[in-house]
Amino acid sequence: MSKRIRFVVVLLLVGLSAIFISPTIRWYFFVSDDDKALAAGSRAQVRDYAQAMAREDLSELESLAATDQPLPDRFDYVVRMARDNRRRAGEDVPSEWTTTELLRSFRGRSELYNALEAHYRDYVLGLKDLKSRIIELGLDLSGGINVVIEADPASLAERLNREPTDEEITDAVDLAIEVLTSRIDRFGVTEPQIRRMDETRISIDIPGDDDRERVNSFLMGRGSLRLHIVDEEATSTLDDYQRRNPGWNPELDGVPDFVPTGSIVREYVTRDEYGIDRFVRYIALKGDVNQHGLDGIHIQEAQVGRDPVTNQPQVNFVLDREGGDIFARLTRDNVGRSLAVVMDDRVRSWATIQEEIPTGNVRISGLSIEEASNLAIVLRTASLPIELSVVNQTVVGAQLGEAAIEAGLNAISFGFVLVMIFMFVYYKSAGINANLALVLNLFFIVSILSVFNLTLTLTSIAGIILTVGMAVDANVIIFERIKEEYRLGKSAQAAIKAGFEKAFWTVMDANITTFIAALFLSQIGSGPIQGFAITLAVGIVCSMFTALFVSRLVFDFGTDTLRRARLSIGWGIR
Repeated sequence: MSKRIRFVVVLLLVGLSAIFISPTIRWYFFVSDDDKALAAGSRAQVRDYAQAMAREDLSELESLAATDQPLPDRFDYVVRMARDNRRRAGEDVPSEWTTTELLRSFRGRSELYNALEAHYRDYVLGLKDLKSRIIELGLDLSGGINVVIEADPASLAERLNREPTDEEITDAVDLAIEVLTSRIDRFGVTEPQIRRMDETRISIDIPGDDDRERVNSFLMGRGSLRLHIVDEEATSTLDDYQRRNPGWNPELDGVPDFVPTGSIVREYVTRDEYGIDRFVRYIALKGDVNQHGLDGIHIQEAQVGRDPVTNQPQVNFVLDREGGDIFARLTRDNVGRSLAVVMDDRVRSWATIQEEIPTGNVRISGLSIEEASNLAIVLRTASLPIELSVVNQTVVGAQLGEAAIEAGLNAISFGFVLVMIFMFVYYKSAGINANLALVLNLFFIVSILSVFNLTLTLTSIAGIILTVGMAVDANVIIFERIKEEYRLGKSAQAAIKAGFEKAFWTVMDANITTFIAALFLSQIGSGPIQGFAITLAVGIVCSMFTALFVSRLVFDFGTDTLRRARLSIGWGIR
C-alpha cells in the first residue's frame, strides 16, 4: 500500500472518529447542566416542560404586543416561524419585525401556541437524541439505583402447562425486558439502562433516582392485555354524555346508569408527539372477558405485515390452540361489531370484525404503518409472560462518582503525560512519532466507545488507564528492532523496513493473546468486568493500528518524502 493511500486511510479514520466523538464532546462540554436535566427526564416531563414554556412565551408575546414594545432577541426562533408562515401564504415579509407583526403571522393563539410548544419539544427531544449517542456514565459515576431482577421459569411452566424449553424461557425474558422498557415514561422515571445478565436475570440501572418504592412500582407490576367486544350502544350514548359533561371521570364521578351491568368503561389513548399516552375519550366494553373477549396470554406472536391485495399495513398475530377456539367463537358471534385491544386497562386500538376467523391466525387491518407497528408491540409486550422478583437493589451515591471521575481523569492525564515525556526523552525524535500514535490511540478509543454508546464505569476507566500504559509497548518493541538494524550499518529506510517486519509477529502475538482473553472476559463476565474487558479489547485494536500503521507512515514520510538519511531514535545512535 502506497504512502498516499495510507495517509488517506488515516485521515478518513480521524475524520470518522471526530464525527463519532462529537456528540460526547458537545454533551459534556457544551450542554448546560439545566439542559442535561431536561434530557434526563421522562417524556411526560418533557411534555409538561414544553407546554409550560409555550404558555409563558405566549403570555409574554401578548403582553409585549399590548404595550407595543420591541421584540426581545430571544424570540428570534418565533420570527423564523413567522417568516415561513408569511412566505407560505404568499404575503410580504416585513423588513423589521415588531411584536404586532409577529402575532399577525399566525392564525390565532392556538397556532402560535402549537408552534411555541413544537419548538421546545423538538429542542428537548433533540437533546435526548444527542444523549443516546454519547459515552454514558455508569451508576458508580453518576449515582442512582441498580436493580437485579430474576425471572421464575416455574411461572412460565404454569402458564404453558408444561416445562418450557430454553428457547421459550429466553423469549419470555426478552419480552419481559420490552414490557419494562415500555413502562418507563408512564411512571416518569429517568431513562434507565436495561440489559440481560444471563438466562433468567435482568439488570436495570436507573441514574439519578434513589426512590426505591417509586422504582418498584413500575418494575413489579404484571400488566395485562385483553381483547374486548365494544358495547356500541353504550359507547355512543357515552360519547354524547362526555360532550355534555367536559372533564367527566368515571373514577371520580361514577359510571352513568345507562351503561349496562356487566359492561366496563375504559379510557382510549393514543401516542402523541412526545411518544406518550394521550387521553382521547372513554369507551364502554363488554366486561366479561370469558364471554365477550380474549385474554392476551393466548397470543404467541405478533408481527406487522401487508395485505396481499391492497398492500396496506396490517397486524398479524398467532393464538395458541385454546385461544384460537375462543377467538373463532368470539368472531362468529360478533360479526359487524368492534373488537378493542385493552392494555393495562387502557384501550389502545380497535377494529371491526368482518367475518368469523376459525383459525388462530388473526389479521387486523385499517391501520397506518405506525399504528400497526405500535399495535404489534402492544400485542407482544403488554403483559409480562413470566413472573419477576427483585434479587438485589442497590442505591449508589453520586458523590462517589464525582470523586471517581476526577481521580480517573487525573490518573489518565498523569499517566499519559509521563509516558509521553519518557518516550520523547528516551527515543528523541522517534519518541514524537510514538507520542502521536499514543494521542491517536486514545482518540480512537474514546470515539469507538462513543459511537456504540457504551457505559463508562470505574472499571472502564481502569481499562483505559491500562491501555494508555500498554499502548507504547508495541512502539518500544519496534523501535528497539529498528535500532538493532540501524547499528548493523543499514540505511535509515532499510532499518525501518526490517524493524517493522521483524517486530510484526512479536507485536501481534502479544496483543492477540491479550485480545482473546479480553473477548472471553467480555462474554463470560458481566457488569463492571464486562466494561473493563470491552475497553481493553478496543484499546488493543487501536494501539496495534497506531503502532503498526500510523508509526510506519510517519517513519516512511521522514525517509522517503523528507529524504532524511539519519534516524534520531535514541542516545548514542548516529
